Amino acid sequence: MEPDYGLATNGVRAGQMRTEFNEHAEALFLTSNFVFDNAEQAAARFTGSGDGFVYSRFSNPTVSMLQARLAALEGAQACVATASGMSAILATAIALLRAGDHVVCSNAVFGATVQLFSGVLSRFGVETTFVAATALAAWERALRPNTKMLFLETPSNPLGEIADIAAISILAKRRGALLVVDNCFCTPALQRPLELGADLVVHSATKYLDGQGRVLGGAVLGARALVMDGVFGFLRTAGASLSPFNAWVILKGLETLELRMFAQSASALELARWLEKQPAVARVLYLGLVSHPQFALGKRQQRAGGAIVSFEVRGGREAAWRVIDATRLISITGNLGDVKTTITHPGTTTHGRITPEARAAAGISEGLVRLAVGLEAPWPTCARTLRAGSARANRARGLGPPAAGGSSLTQKTAKRGTLLSIATYPPRSYQSGITHRSQKRPSTSH
Repeated sequence: MEPDYGLATNGVRAGQMRTEFNEHAEALFLTSNFVFDNAEQAAARFTGSGDGFVYSRFSNPTVSMLQARLAALEGAQACVATASGMSAILATAIALLRAGDHVVCSNAVFGATVQLFSGVLSRFGVETTFVAATALAAWERALRPNTKMLFLETPSNPLGEIADIAAISILAKRRGALLVVDNCFCTPALQRPLELGADLVVHSATKYLDGQGRVLGGAVLGARALVMDGVFGFLRTAGASLSPFNAWVILKGLETLELRMFAQSASALELARWLEKQPAVARVLYLGLVSHPQFALGKRQQRAGGAIVSFEVRGGREAAWRVIDATRLISITGNLGDVKTTITHPGTTTHGRITPEARAAAGISEGLVRLAVGLEAPWPTCARTLRAGSARANRARGLGPPAAGGSSLTQKTAKRGTLLSIATYPPRSYQSGITHRSQKRPSTSH
């Protein structure tokens, strides 16, 4: 393990290896294979009895630097990088489960994770029971003699529910099962599940670890025996490997991880507080709000609330789609973790492939909207785009112009197609960043 210099320093310095040229930035090794000094050295490296790189499907210096840096950030003994977040979960399951094993999984996980456990692994004799992430008693009741793994994502996607990692880890250890935590939303900047009792952590490095929506990547971290003797062996053979280029990009992203996560968390909290005041919003789901049912647990388990804000608008899917279609600067996409704010309707995108019953059990309603807050100034991101969008949406539906003067949105009934209401806009502290009606607006699609 790397020395623990603290999160900020580890994000910049941990894991770096320099060549004989003493480059300052991490080197990018775009090569599929490596040359040996002689046949004896080649044999030793292929069998693992000698140190060195062999073939980039399972050993590459740039990927190794990323793995070492991530391990330092999570406080893990070992890390293996994968081609994507889903390949990290697949590799963990295939390497550590067998036919006849049982998994207890939170029902509040990414839609593709539900599909993997219920639709793919079930074909190979692995049975999964889904339980509410927040119901500790349900986790305990679901345990069986053949339960080998407990899997959860916290905060959950898209509702931001918090699972008690320490409490669930106690249940797992009593049963002799592994606890695997998807730490995608928080990253080690905000939460370190291994310190709370998790056995393994998985990441979609595509999200906040990269941080700019550029490349795909994933990772599995934990004890050396589990990661290297288990997961690495599967990846070496199966080939769900991370490319050196993607590893290099993610390395660059990690340098600003702590700065981004705290800045985006602060903006998300401000936006969540604003949304709570809107009459068109039925509820706001964000851990940083005192109104969050697990606010106290979140404060113990996380360093900040994260960048994901979900909210439910009155009027179901039609109203939710109107809000999304009305945005101007916010990007309409199912991805998250970018410095650019994104918005999506989970029920028809990220969780659209699971059954309506599964969505209902997970609490994903037709009116739910998920915002992944970026690094734009918070008020121009939400207030201006929704105000401008309301005018466009209302004009498209023949409802006339917005309130005169542009200083506020007048609350109208849902029947007339109101999106969200801003009581007094803009706040003085953000006035300099506002594009007024007299100024030219950017010619973006959303």
